[in-house]
Amino acid sequence: MEHMEELRSRIIKTLIGFVAAFIVSFIFVQDIYEVLIKDMDGKLAVLGPSDILGVYMMIAAVCAISVTIPLAAYQLWRFVAPALKLEERKVTFRFIPGLFILFITGIAFGYFVLFPIVLGFLTSLFAGQFEMVFTAEKYFRFMINLILPFGILFEMPLVVMFLTRLGIINPAVLKKSRKISYFALVIISILITPPDIISDIMVIIPLLMLYEMSVQLSTIVYRKRLMKEETALHVA
Repeated sequence: MEHMEELRSRIIKTLIGFVAAFIVSFIFVQDIYEVLIKDMDGKLAVLGPSDILGVYMMIAAVCAISVTIPLAAYQLWRFVAPALKLEERKVTFRFIPGLFILFITGIAFGYFVLFPIVLGFLTSLFAGQFEMVFTAEKYFRFMINLILPFGILFEMPLVVMFLTRLGIINPAVLKKSRKISYFALVIISILITPPDIISDIMVIIPLLMLYEMSVQLSTIVYRKRLMKEETALHVA
């Protein structure tokens, strides 16, 4: 019961942080909106008063999630810290800034690299055949559905390093489950991209590269962990 109360307290603090970040983001959401559409030719359409409110809430929610990630990671670290050794606490604490940096990197990759290419490819398919009108709700929903998963998936190498450092997984397990992991990543790529093979390939390749990077980083961390354990045994 004490552990459950502690977990409940950590979750509540994280939710409070999310709500606070959401409120601040919503206050400045119009400025954020203007930045996101500054490269567009013309304005986005809305079909009703509620559409723009929904768009603003989506943008504010993504901003709030980005800000809340380090807080959530810190609360998780505080929850598991009593079960860790002093050295493990110091090492795992250093992972918290990395989670935020990688999330922002994934969002930036999706927004600046992938999103323009996919959007340009899809619009070029219908150029001259249809009159395209982008509604704000569909435009931003398409954008967020495409870039938000990358923010989460870009954290895969750091999460793998963290779990390897704690001894929960090791490189052998990752290599053994490579086929299953590849299949899962392909399915994820298909689900988060528009239904065309070009978009799928452009998402699949970075995800597979991230997985292989995770395997290599796990190998490095695992070797260092074994060396420290062997050194400790020799000293003892």
